[in-house]
Amino acid sequence: MAKVYKQVPFAAIVPSPQTENEGMVTGNWRFLRPVVDKGQCTECKTCYIYCPDACVNFTESDGVSFNLKYCKGCGICSNVCPVGAISRVPELDFDE
Repeated sequence: MAKVYKQVPFAAIVPSPQTENEGMVTGNWRFLRPVVDKGQCTECKTCYIYCPDACVNFTESDGVSFNLKYCKGCGICSNVCPVGAISRVPELDFDE
């Protein structure tokens, strides 16, 4: 009997998911949370470029924010911030 394989998309490019998958939440094991000093932030978007999980968001009204549901707390954003506006605070310092 011949095996039937699922057809692979062109160039093996798989489309990104359009809905959120609760099984893929990765922020639960973070022990240091990134916190932005909005007065010091220049919105250069360096943290956005370097974030491996695309957790950095920008809005006109709020400026820089983090999607903490998927942020693993790796600290890359705080290390690449040219003005030091992002600090890492222990998760136990927050009520939520």
